[in-house]
Amino acid sequence: MFEYGYTIIPSIVLGVLSRLSMLRIDSRQYPSYPQGTFSHLTLGIIAAALGSVAVPALAEKEFAAVTFLALAAQQFRDVRNLERQSLDNMEPTELVARGTAYIEDIAKAFEARNYMTILTSVIVSIVIFTLTQANIHKTLAILIGILIGFIAIIYFNRAISRQTIQDIADVYPAKIEFQGPLLTVNGVIIMNIGLKASREIYMKNGIAVEIIPKDENGIATLANLGQRQAIQHNAATQLGIRKDKDEPDFTPIARRDPHTGNVVMAIVSLEPDVECLVEAVKNTIVLESSKRKPLDSKAGRKAAD
Repeated sequence: MFEYGYTIIPSIVLGVLSRLSMLRIDSRQYPSYPQGTFSHLTLGIIAAALGSVAVPALAEKEFAAVTFLALAAQQFRDVRNLERQSLDNMEPTELVARGTAYIEDIAKAFEARNYMTILTSVIVSIVIFTLTQANIHKTLAILIGILIGFIAIIYFNRAISRQTIQDIADVYPAKIEFQGPLLTVNGVIIMNIGLKASREIYMKNGIAVEIIPKDENGIATLANLGQRQAIQHNAATQLGIRKDKDEPDFTPIARRDPHTGNVVMAIVSLEPDVECLVEAVKNTIVLESSKRKPLDSKAGRKAAD
């Protein structure tokens, strides 16, 4: 296989670059740095190596080597299970939980990114090998393969990019009020706040938003409890939250207005800036498991009309 180094090495490099382009550490801090990042980068290198040797193995009729791709796919499914288990184990330590839907979405994303790494390496390997077999100079074939690899990276990043709340809904600041002990946001009841001291904290430091879906698809998506849990978690982690364990009064809850489908949420954050809250909610990803498209069905379109 050493004579195929001109094919394998560029394929591995582009595959690793593909994984790096999809590996981001943001406000969610998952994967963590440096341990989590190193683990995912190592898996990316392994995935790139497996994808890069597939074509040379077929060319040499080493069909047994190709079975490693199937084995790798199974291993990456195990990685998904490990990610899910790890996040489930950490869930009790969160003041505002991610929720099972958010955890599953993260686990699926990491599994898919490893497959994208394999595909990038395979594509680069196929291009370089095919061009060299067509008597094109190796240097030119490698350059074309690298170009195709960068195109694949850009395409895959766009293909797996997900919508955010601002794509399906408008987010506006909202007003917190109390009807007796009942906490309300723009007239929608959130929960019962029994302690007078807690109500005073809400009135002094509480901020709230109203999320207004743009269409019936948005209404159906925001009706999902997992999606609303993700919004609550993102808001709490990005703005901070004024609560500790066993203080349910200050746990943010996103409630749905059953008449309009709008969602409201109040939070007592460490940084009571409502514009920052609006931005945090807007940038929350739309979970794949919560996404609904009733307008794509005949019945849904008729109901909307």
